Amino acid sequence: MYDPICKFLAENYSGDFARWLLGKEMGFTRLSPSELSLEPIRADALILLQSEREILHIEFQTQPDPKMGFRMLDYRLRVYRRFPGKLMRQVVIYLKKTPSALVEQRVFQLETTRHEYEIIKMWEVEPTALINETGLLPLVVLGNTANPVDTLAEVARKIEAIENSQDKSNISASTAVLAGLILERETIKRILREDIMKESVIYQEWIETATAEGMARGRAEGRAEGLKEGEAKLILKQLDRRIGNIPESLIGRIQNLSLEQLEELGETLLDFRDLESLITWLGANDETL
Repeated sequence: MYDPICKFLAENYSGDFARWLLGKEMGFTRLSPSELSLEPIRADALILLQSEREILHIEFQTQPDPKMGFRMLDYRLRVYRRFPGKLMRQVVIYLKKTPSALVEQRVFQLETTRHEYEIIKMWEVEPTALINETGLLPLVVLGNTANPVDTLAEVARKIEAIENSQDKSNISASTAVLAGLILERETIKRILREDIMKESVIYQEWIETATAEGMARGRAEGRAEGLKEGEAKLILKQLDRRIGNIPESLIGRIQNLSLEQLEELGETLLDFRDLESLITWLGANDETL
């Protein structure tokens, strides 16, 4: 969910990002990855903004990527192939603090080829550098602050002052999502007004994504449960043929086995000569019961 939120912010508040990252006023428009000569890698997370003379490439990362250097060089070459006369600034923004040394990587070296790009670690950025730009407000709580709860409360006050209702709802929803990287959900809900967030297109996408993921997990869990039930029925039928009627107490124990345990039981069926051998196997393998 973090990639689309960051992409939304960079594309819809590109002027705010230009003032922060480039230190100057620039009018940017979205550059579609499809305009590049080749299919881009991870197009869903690729943020390319273009002005008449310059292209700004932003990558937001929650986790370090050992292939980041190669990716940055790859994107630079793709853009050069399509726009050889334009300058390009590339910035990787790490959102969540990590001890990994990969976040220090800003050079890709391959034999005599050397490519450099910029990195920003949000936990080192002073909130004062972001707090006065509407499009950067969702990032403020990730900055260098000793008290992120108080910082989020300050951001909430800034959001309340936004006059445009659509901006207010979008920034509020985006702040809630990104704050989830470092704060508990209940804390965020206590500080940010949910009624404002609900009016945001970002909030609606957030809910739809969460719902779709939940349904997918439910279907997967349902399939796994169905496999387990089918496996148990098959094994009980085979046991009934081999050693006769199985007591209800043992049937319950077998039905409570994991799918992996049931598969192992199925592989050892031929070793069972009587009920006692089944009881012995269960005693040795159903440790969770």
